[in-house]
Amino acid sequence: MGETMKAVVYKGNGIVCLEDRPIPVIEKETDAIVRVTRSTICSSDLHIKHGAVPRAKENTVLGHEFVGEIVEVGRKVKHFFVGDRVSVNVETFCGECFFCKQGYVNNCIHGGWELGCRIDGGQAEYARIPMADQGLTKIPDDVTDEEALFNGDILATGYWAASIGELKPADTVVVLGAGPTGLCTLMSIKLYSPATVIVVDTSTDRLNLAKEQGLADVCLNPLEVDIEEEILKLTQGRGADRVFEVAGGENTFQLAWKVARPNAIVVLVALYEKEQTLPLHQMYGKNLVFKTGGVDANSCEAIMKMVQCKKIDTTCLITHRGPLNDVMEGYRIFENRLDGCIKWVITPFEHN
Repeated sequence: MGETMKAVVYKGNGIVCLEDRPIPVIEKETDAIVRVTRSTICSSDLHIKHGAVPRAKENTVLGHEFVGEIVEVGRKVKHFFVGDRVSVNVETFCGECFFCKQGYVNNCIHGGWELGCRIDGGQAEYARIPMADQGLTKIPDDVTDEEALFNGDILATGYWAASIGELKPADTVVVLGAGPTGLCTLMSIKLYSPATVIVVDTSTDRLNLAKEQGLADVCLNPLEVDIEEEILKLTQGRGADRVFEVAGGENTFQLAWKVARPNAIVVLVALYEKEQTLPLHQMYGKNLVFKTGGVDANSCEAIMKMVQCKKIDTTCLITHRGPLNDVMEGYRIFENRLDGCIKWVITPFEHN
């Protein structure tokens, strides 16, 4: 390996750029070094870029959704070896503290969401993975890099959201937002066989994809219909049994609790850039249960099995690809939702 590599760096004040950085090295005996073979641009990267993630550090390499091949391991890494193909979990966690043992790895006292936020991530040629035994998932030989690419982040998020939604087969479910995370949430919800799934989005392309993939029974566009009114019609005036808020828009939190029936569960998956108001006086008597928080990426082994046996296939989310050389163009297209972009996949840097 050379001494430097190309990497996407958050500079602060809304600035992200591609620059030369030192190739990472083993810092602790529990680290692994991964040569990145595929990474992506995520909505969370945009939140960081625009200052909506206060814990994000300036001059950090972005990227927390990636796969690759291990090129070096620390002496105390027990479960992974040089040459292993791996997907990277969005969170860094020890597996031993109180929260990890409860399954709440997002709240690990030694980690949490760090890669691409507080420590260097995977929009680069190489990445250092701390606590590698917990932070990596081996990719089976019959699963491609791109099939495994979303397992550690947006698919883990959707899988987690569906798991805490307490879904039942007879439920009518509403998903607000058919972006990449919304689509992964829909894929995970389908594992529970609800009676009816209603998806809401302003993008016709994304609604069509949800319909084509068999992820939704009803697609509603708020630019065309009154969403609250339509959902009440579809639920005999009661509202939905379960609502998943994955949009994080200006009014989507308010819409989420309004379209929920009394005694429903509302799962808040979105990362908001602004404070939200909980108008208790308006919802008094609805007896709603709200569930929220960061994804707990402790199900990545189970998710990999779902991908391997074809119960989940996220490759339909990939609409654009380009080498790391062109990543700034990728940011422009992804951020502005141009050219029907759902996911921009970053392929390795092309050296002349």
